[in-house]
Amino acid sequence: MEFEAFEIFVSKPRLARYLISCSNSQGRAMKLYAANIRVAQAFYPILNLFEIFLRNEINEKLSNYFDDQVWIINQKGGFMSDSSLGPKYWLKTQIVKAEINLKGKVAAGNLIAEQTFGFWTSLFEPRHYKLMSGVIIKCFPNKLRFVNRNSIAVSLKDIREFRNRIYHNEAICFIGTTIDFTQAIKIKKELYDLLVWMNADLMDFVYPFDSIDSEIENALSI
Repeated sequence: MEFEAFEIFVSKPRLARYLISCSNSQGRAMKLYAANIRVAQAFYPILNLFEIFLRNEINEKLSNYFDDQVWIINQKGGFMSDSSLGPKYWLKTQIVKAEINLKGKVAAGNLIAEQTFGFWTSLFEPRHYKLMSGVIIKCFPNKLRFVNRNSIAVSLKDIREFRNRIYHNEAICFIGTTIDFTQAIKIKKELYDLLVWMNADLMDFVYPFDSIDSEIENALSI
């Protein structure tokens, strides 16, 4: 495809940074745009698996803590309704929205799967975390001694924001207008750290899906 046609479909503003970083070489800019997508694509399985593992581990810990396999339903009137969370009661609102979306197929398992990544990561925010007595820190039994709620919350925030960039087809290959994958490499490390802290054996399952380093290497050779 000619660059002029490609630019129409992608948009000039979106391609501008690619052109600048490639010294206005239209061919290189198109290749870099494609490479950015391939690096993002390489993150998909790792991000998806991490989200599944995290939400299920949180669900396990909270099911035990509340001694209730359907805590996600019953806690709408429990900690999710605590006055400290008012007036929006964000967690409770997300559950109610999910129940509406499920159109009568409301079961704990369906509600667990329906919640966004942001729902699960928000449980590590202080206002929610303390209402569960910090039990979800036990999701990471192998964490280093100095790792606490705050450091995990920061990593989860970084991962969530990076994930959202990927899912919205935003560039992950720049710092300013310089081609740089430092942030992507950092996110990969945070993902792997958290996976090991959950269960070191998870690495054996995740690693075969990981082509991130090779895709970054290919992108940097453009």
